Amino acid sequence: MSFRARPEDGIIWITGASSGIGRAVALELVARGFRVAVSARRAEELEALAREAKPGAIIPAPCDVTDADGVLKAVERIEHEHGPISLAFLNAGTYKPVSIEPFVLKDWQSMFDVNIDGVLTGLNAVLPRFLARGKGQLAINASVAGFGPLPRAAVYGATKAALIHMAGSLQFDCTPKNITVQVVCPGFVATPLTAKNDHPMPFIIPVDDAAKRICDGFATGGFEITFPRRMKWLLKAINLLPWPAYFWLVGKGTGASR
Repeated sequence: MSFRARPEDGIIWITGASSGIGRAVALELVARGFRVAVSARRAEELEALAREAKPGAIIPAPCDVTDADGVLKAVERIEHEHGPISLAFLNAGTYKPVSIEPFVLKDWQSMFDVNIDGVLTGLNAVLPRFLARGKGQLAINASVAGFGPLPRAAVYGATKAALIHMAGSLQFDCTPKNITVQVVCPGFVATPLTAKNDHPMPFIIPVDDAAKRICDGFATGGFEITFPRRMKWLLKAINLLPWPAYFWLVGKGTGASR
């Protein structure tokens, strides 16, 4: 049986917790009896989140996930003051539709900086601690956008595909060490990030619903926590097609081929 974090095992750490999925997951975990340390750049948003829960249940630990030293110090402070981290949900990420007209380099680079480097800094901070204790649970937030190429997602989809690959590879290394690895691949969830979209978002679900499904997955799910199932199986099936059929079907379905 792989390790599953329980309230008595320690504290849960969530990055990107000032809004969206991270924020909703923090509140859901508190409702399930956990104490949660929350990180993001916006300290005032973390303080506001902490006030929504009972005193001491949510601990603000502000940091910028692209600052490796800052993340290390935040994790050291969490464990020194509040006890061991039993589960790390590396959730911080950003999204912006990109286009080749114009090609804006900083928009492409910024997503790699947050979505990938922001996970690496988290791994750097928690994996040595999990290894030293002989147990831990690690969840990385990716996306169904990582299953295959999609229009205007050349960077976002690439970063999420990299995270899926990264989590799968970590599974081989971590399982023998009693460290559970999971990858979270949501479809469309109603958050400030998806509010930027100007295209249809099929099967979109409320963020509180997404948080419940993620926390259920932490407790009893397997390697991949993916929802909604209709979106998951649709995209997985499409990605079995030969490339010409894939490009035609996705282009037709999204209007990208017009």
